[in-house]
Amino acid sequence: MSNLVEHARTELELLGEDPVYSASLVATVAAFASFGHSGGSAACAREQLHALLAFEPLTPLTDDPDEWCDVAEYGPGTPLWQNRRNPAAFSNDACKHYWLTTDPKNDHDELPTYASVAKRTVRS
Repeated sequence: MSNLVEHARTELELLGEDPVYSASLVATVAAFASFGHSGGSAACAREQLHALLAFEPLTPLTDDPDEWCDVAEYGPGTPLWQNRRNPAAFSNDACKHYWLTTDPKNDHDELPTYASVAKRTVRS
């Protein structure tokens, strides 16, 4: 058993977590450890895994219409799109700019906006 798996098991026991729940997390840690990441690759994989488990994208959002879902019927009666890759991202200008509902508002009670990048092609 790896040191990482033993660490997870010990910490969950000290926390007093439910044994079935703990076993699911220990199995997840064991699967991660089975790939033999070194310090550098483990740090990168851990950050990417964290983002993926949080439904966060690994690359910038694009203006590709296939990446956005028209949700105007649920909004205030104006154009509104929600990003399929990041459900916290919304746009009201045909996906050229967006805001994240998870961001803190500024001093003017507004969410910061971001520019979408141009649609890209996926490598095969």
